[in-house]
Amino acid sequence: MNMQQMLMQAQKMQRELQKAQNELKEKEFTVSKGGAVEVVVKGDHTVKSIKIDEDAFDKDNKEMVEEMVAMAINEAIEKINKESEEINEKITGRSGGLF
Repeated sequence: MNMQQMLMQAQKMQRELQKAQNELKEKEFTVSKGGAVEVVVKGDHTVKSIKIDEDAFDKDNKEMVEEMVAMAINEAIEKINKESEEINEKITGRSGGLF
């Protein structure tokens, strides 16, 4: 394979990777904890929504609900990061991306 073909192949992989990453940014990841908390995080790591069951609104449950929200957000971020790594590996054959 000559240098020009390698460059064209790298550019193609870069375009595919960018397209897949853009699609990931728009994807929504939903995580529910304990049936009391549901968090939706987009692939660009922005929180779209947090729903808390009204039965959880008791001052004795405050810390538990706060913990569930944090756990749900962290789990959603882990899912996003995992999917991003899978995209990189699928397109480039490497987990870290092109370079």
